[in-house]
Amino acid sequence: MRAGQFPIVLGGDCSILIGGMLGLRRLGRYGLFFVDGHADFYQPEAELHGEVASMELAIVSGRGPDLLADIEGRRPLVPDADIVAFGPRDAAAAALEGSQDISEVSAIQFYDLAGVRALGVAEAATWGLRGLLRDDLAGFWIHLDANVLDDAIMPAVDYRLPDGLSPAELSALLRTLLASGRAVGMTITIFNPALDPDGAIARRFVASLLAGLA
Repeated sequence: MRAGQFPIVLGGDCSILIGGMLGLRRLGRYGLFFVDGHADFYQPEAELHGEVASMELAIVSGRGPDLLADIEGRRPLVPDADIVAFGPRDAAAAALEGSQDISEVSAIQFYDLAGVRALGVAEAATWGLRGLLRDDLAGFWIHLDANVLDDAIMPAVDYRLPDGLSPAELSALLRTLLASGRAVGMTITIFNPALDPDGAIARRFVASLLAGLA
């Protein structure tokens, strides 16, 4: 980023967001456009498997154990006012398992899949971006979980959910975010190549990414 480049960080699960946002926090104040089929806002006592990958949005917004949520005394890595959560569709399962509700306990801008569809992907993204284009932010980071895509075309993820965005919708979303001129980099995660033996799913995924980022 200091060299004016746009880093893309690939990782096995969503916990990589913590390192990315810590790096940004060291540089200044940056926003987060969080694109995921899950809200990933669990508190530790509610997460059935103890996975940080179900808690990372809560952690980077300052909620959770100090060991992760207050690294270097920088809690929160991203304040609620600087975050947009876009595309989750797991509200029923999360509520059943006792996850805290992102809409009830935070000031994060929240657009679930139904809300995104009601407005249209590009329009919803434009509305979300309005809070991330402020002068007090140096830019914003994009976090992309592959499971935001429709399960019918993206089954190579570890926690599957029905429905989701189409590849064309993902491309439109990324084009809208990049057109703002304020996106500084992104994480791409959760894609599991072991579930894509011939690489066909990866090729479709990469094509939709390139259509949005090129």
